[in-house]
Amino acid sequence: MTPRPELSIRPAVAADEPFLRLAGYDAAFPPGAERPSFADAQHVPELSHYVDGWPRPGDVGVVAERDGRPIGAAWCRRFPPDDPGFGWVDADTPELAIAVVEGLRGQGVARALLRALAGAARAEGYERLCLSVSQDNPGAVALYLTEGYRVVGLDDGGSLTMVLPLV
Repeated sequence: MTPRPELSIRPAVAADEPFLRLAGYDAAFPPGAERPSFADAQHVPELSHYVDGWPRPGDVGVVAERDGRPIGAAWCRRFPPDDPGFGWVDADTPELAIAVVEGLRGQGVARALLRALAGAARAEGYERLCLSVSQDNPGAVALYLTEGYRVVGLDDGGSLTMVLPLV
C-alpha cells in the first residue's frame, strides 16, 4: 500500500482568492445539484461576497495542501446586517465557508480545516463562528456537531444555522 502524501495546512493569503472562489462554488453547488456555470456564479452577490477582495481586514482562512497543491480551504468573514451571509448571526460573528476537492472528501481534510480555522479565528480574537448547512447534508451536519457547533436556527429552505463558541 502506498502511503498517502502528508497533509499540510497554512494560512490563506491574497493569492488564494481564485482557489477560494472555486471552493466556494463547489460548497454552494455540490456535485449532482443543479448549478449555474462557474463564471455566472461569480456574479451572484450572495456568493461572491464570501471571497471578493480576499483578504479584507478581519478575514481568517486556512488552505489544506498535499504535494504543494491546494485540496481544500476553510475561511470566515464578517458581514454587515445589510449584506448578510446565509448563516448570518450578527455583525461580530464571522461566517465560515469550507470545501474539499471532490475525490478527497471523507479523508479527514474537512475536520483538520475546521480545527485549524477555529484556532486561527480564536487567535484573531473572535468569540464564535457561524455557518449555514443544508439538512440534506447529514455528513456535514454530523461533522459540525462533533466539532462543537450547535444549531441555533432553521430557515424556510431547510438550512441550519450553527454556531461554534471559541471562548
